[in-house]
Amino acid sequence: MPLYQYKARNKDGALHTGTMEAGKADIVADQLAAAGYLPVQITEQAAPGLAQADVFGALRRVSSQDLIIFSRQLSTLVSAGISFLQSLSTIERQSENPLLKKVVGDVRRDVEAGKSFSEALSRHPRVFSKMYISMIRAGETAGILDDVLERLALIAEHDAETRARVKAAVRYPIIVVVAICLAFAFLVSFVIPKFVVIFSRLKTELPMPTRVLIGINYVVQNYWFIILPAIIVLIGFVIWYVRTPGGQWQWDRLKLRLPIFGMLFQKVALSRFARIFGAMQKSGLSMMLTLEIVAETVGNVVISRTIDEMRDNLRDGKGLMGPMESSGLFPPLVLQMFAVGEESGQIDNMMNRVSDYYDMDVEYALRNLSTMIEPILIFFIGGMVLFLALGIFLPMWNMISLFKQ
Repeated sequence: MPLYQYKARNKDGALHTGTMEAGKADIVADQLAAAGYLPVQITEQAAPGLAQADVFGALRRVSSQDLIIFSRQLSTLVSAGISFLQSLSTIERQSENPLLKKVVGDVRRDVEAGKSFSEALSRHPRVFSKMYISMIRAGETAGILDDVLERLALIAEHDAETRARVKAAVRYPIIVVVAICLAFAFLVSFVIPKFVVIFSRLKTELPMPTRVLIGINYVVQNYWFIILPAIIVLIGFVIWYVRTPGGQWQWDRLKLRLPIFGMLFQKVALSRFARIFGAMQKSGLSMMLTLEIVAETVGNVVISRTIDEMRDNLRDGKGLMGPMESSGLFPPLVLQMFAVGEESGQIDNMMNRVSDYYDMDVEYALRNLSTMIEPILIFFIGGMVLFLALGIFLPMWNMISLFKQ
């Protein structure tokens, strides 16, 4: 609980100072007035170690797992009939994440001061997304806050599981590619120079693979101080460009067109689109707000722009199907289910079924990803090994031929 330092005068006008713990400054003022004092100044004191907490605050974060636990705990406590403030206080005490503990404490004090739960959450945009706050606001209005919290936990779990499966699937090919690149760099830097001395004594022309390897070695040995900064600058430029609106659009468009991975990225984005869309419609949010938030959270700018066009059509009194069909990003299954849901008024159920279907499709694709990638990896590794072998052994065969003569 915050510690407040106060200055107050008694009935005789004498000035008194002191400290008092309270949820907010108004409570301190009321307690001083009840004791017969006239408050002059009330200021909140910084807690011990606050400066240090601010220094390391940027290093802390609230993970998706923390939000899942928070949502489930609060849903359970609210549905059990425990008062909302007591529920927040219980979660604050039990939270193991220092940043989340502080945020929950701030939210509890704001609610205690008369703010709505969604308004209190909106003061922490780095922890609670716009989708989270909007669904909480809808749950407060409809009186189904516990159900909305449960849906938010399910959405967060779904996203976390999908990310974990994708990371696990791409880990093997990334390790293989990095390993072969490191092996190539090692051979060029330390093995090829040993052969350069021998090859330079040959009177015959060296084969093309050998000349390429020697050239790479020469450039690396003599211009590494230019190559290394150039690589760092290039990586920095790419990172900066991808963060720009145009660069983000180009990057997301490229991801959708990649062989093998492009279809996987599209299915993951469509599953997220359907899951969030269905949950927000189930919570009672308007179609305009649902489309706005889904466009921000779908995770792909190309698909997001199509959703923005759907919102513009809805604002102009047109249908939602036009932009979806013309974009070419939504398969017939999504279009048919969306159309049926729109006509029947069961669009939330239809979108949840679409999400379930794509979840199974993504899981199947991830299980078979290694099988699909193996031929490409074998071709890549085989090409690298063949190139290195030809570059090293062809001159040796030429040397043997010269000795035989």
